[in-house]
Amino acid sequence: MKRIKIALIGTGYISNYHIRGLMTIPEVEIAAVVSKHLRNAKKFAESYDIEKAYSSIIPIIKDTSIDAVIISTPNVFHAPYAIEFLKNGKDVFLEKPMAMNTEEGENICTTAKETKHLVMIGHMWRFDEDAKFIKQSIANGKLGRIFKTKGYGIHENWGPSGWFIEKKLAGGGALADMGIHAIDTIRYLLGDPNPVQVYAKITTNFGDYDVDDTAIILITWDNGTESIIESGWWQPHMDGPEASSAIFGTKGYASLFPTFLKLKKGEASEQLISKTTRKKEHCDQLIYTRQMQYFIECIKTRTQPSPGLKEGLVTLKIIDAAYASAKKRTVINL
Repeated sequence: MKRIKIALIGTGYISNYHIRGLMTIPEVEIAAVVSKHLRNAKKFAESYDIEKAYSSIIPIIKDTSIDAVIISTPNVFHAPYAIEFLKNGKDVFLEKPMAMNTEEGENICTTAKETKHLVMIGHMWRFDEDAKFIKQSIANGKLGRIFKTKGYGIHENWGPSGWFIEKKLAGGGALADMGIHAIDTIRYLLGDPNPVQVYAKITTNFGDYDVDDTAIILITWDNGTESIIESGWWQPHMDGPEASSAIFGTKGYASLFPTFLKLKKGEASEQLISKTTRKKEHCDQLIYTRQMQYFIECIKTRTQPSPGLKEGLVTLKIIDAAYASAKKRTVINL
C-alpha cells in the first residue's frame, strides 16, 4: 500500500479536527507541520508525534515526497499558499473560505487546471448524515417545489478574536466566518443551484473592529428558490446552531438541526424524524473524519473533489456580492 504523505499548514483549533481525521486512515503519513511561530509547530508536532516542524512553507514546497497539504491558516494566506503548492506538485485541501475574494479564488482555479492537481474546500457540512437525509428528501420530491429557505451561521454570546476580526487577514467578518457555512449548506441541500441575485444588509454592532458581526442576505437561485441567510457573532439569540436550515416546499417543510420532515396530509401534517447516527457534539469529529477520508480517496483515484473549486468559488461570489450589495444598497446581479 502506497503511503500518502501529508503536511499540515497551520496549527489552529480546526487543525486538530483535521489531523484526528487523517490519523484514522492507515495509508496516510503525517510528514510535517508548519506554523508561523515555530514553538506552535513544535508543540503541535509533539502532541501528534509528527517528525518535522517548520515556521515556513518552503521546506514543504521543496520536499517532493509530500503528496498533499491541509491549509488551515488565516484567510489571507489561502490563495498564495495554495497556488504555490499546486505549482510544486501537491494536492491541496483548503479551509473555507477558499480565498479572500473571487479574483483570488479564480486564480486558484486557473492554477489547479494548469497543473492538473486537486483542490478540496472545507465545507464540512456536506459530510453530515442529517444534511444528506434532508438533501435526499428534497431530491426525491417529498417536499414538492422548494420556494423558500432560511439558514443560520450565528454565534450566541460569543465571537472570535485574533486574525478573525482583522479585515486585512480575514477578508470579512461573521459573514466570511459563519455565514459561509449557512450559504454552502443551503446550496448543497438544494442540489447546488447557481445564484442569480444577492441583496444584503451588513453591519457591525458588537465590537470595535473593521469587520462585520451581523448580516442578513437574500439569495435568488436559478431554480427560483429564495434563500434568507443570517450570520453573526455575539448575537443575544440564535434560531438554530451552525448551518441550521429551514426548507419550505409546496408539499412540506424540512428542518436541519434539529432534523425532521413535516409533510402535508390534507389539512393536517405528518412529522418524520431523522434516524441518523447520534453525534457527540454539533460540529462532531466524525464529520471532519469523513471529510479527510474523502479527500484521501480523491487523491488515490485522481478525482476532482466536491466540494472543490466550483463550490468554493460560488460561495465566494455570493459573499463578494453581499458586501457589494450592502455598500451600494442595491441588488447585485450575478
